[in-house]
Amino acid sequence: MLPIEVGIVHRIFGEARSADGERLYELVTCALEPGEVRTDTDFTVCVAHGPEALAEADTVVVPASGADYDRAERTAGRLSAELAEALGRIRPGTRIASICTGAFVLAAAGLLDGRRATTHWRSVDDFRRLFPHVELDADVLYTDEGDVLTAAGVASGIDLCLHMVRCDHGAAVANDVARRTVVPPHREGGQAQYIRRPMPEPQVSSTGRARAWALEHLDRPVTLRELAACEAMSVRTFTRRFREEVGISPLQWLTQQRIERARQLLEETELTVDRIAAEAGFGTAASLRQHLQSALGVSPRMYRNTFRGVGAGPGSGAGADSELAPEAPTGPALGARARASVKGRAGARAGSRGGGGLVA
Repeated sequence: MLPIEVGIVHRIFGEARSADGERLYELVTCALEPGEVRTDTDFTVCVAHGPEALAEADTVVVPASGADYDRAERTAGRLSAELAEALGRIRPGTRIASICTGAFVLAAAGLLDGRRATTHWRSVDDFRRLFPHVELDADVLYTDEGDVLTAAGVASGIDLCLHMVRCDHGAAVANDVARRTVVPPHREGGQAQYIRRPMPEPQVSSTGRARAWALEHLDRPVTLRELAACEAMSVRTFTRRFREEVGISPLQWLTQQRIERARQLLEETELTVDRIAAEAGFGTAASLRQHLQSALGVSPRMYRNTFRGVGAGPGSGAGADSELAPEAPTGPALGARARASVKGRAGARAGSRGGGGLVA
């Protein structure tokens, strides 16, 4: 096994806390046989649980394995009898995720057929050859197909786990975990993998100052010319450098940040939707509704009700988004799925069963 990939799961889910400091997930690591498991380092890991733990899981995360075993599994394209039997213990409806080449296990189990998935960029040729029925996207950090999720590898496993925490408990909890872990709070799954590119020119300015300035001015229109001026670059050079560093265009990034700001305000404040739209830079409630529906599949009212409860202050009342007509859910419902690397706490889990999942 690769200790860093198992460690990511324990770190991210293990740091998730409620407002009262209560752990939001219970984590269990299991192997085909309890005992010492070899790693790609000079130490082993002692795993106390066998595959029986899978029968209790609300979420199962399959990390990559060591190079020799991993390569054998990839060239075979099928599960061993022991692994197939272990995965057969997983209950229907359990959320299943993979990190890096753990996607080969999910694909061999038939869980990715007809679905979008990703894996480490070095393994895409093997994956496409073995699993032609999977819609492989080799250029993204992670994918979310509702109950099945995949991450490209290692650091993107952090992004995927944070994404699941955000879906389960909201942006505030996920951002707190990110701060504790000292990592960016949110990278969209569609951001490009960091595949080798030509070295940048020496002494080239970063776009970090422009991004920091933009975050302080999300409530007003932000132009490319202003962002470029922060770095003393031409608009053309800034746009190119921004895409090289961040993986998406400045406009896409700004939209993502505004959505994140709106989510935070919907979760943590009682501001009206019109005020939140203005604070996040969307201008009108109608514009906020359109962007939130496109990104998350829910309206501002539905999002707030999920994380704050119906009637949680004036911002969630009937007149809170007067420009928005009352509606039934029109996209994938956003559910507070309190699921973990193996088991989420019963109270939150009970409230999540009727919520469904967020498809980002």
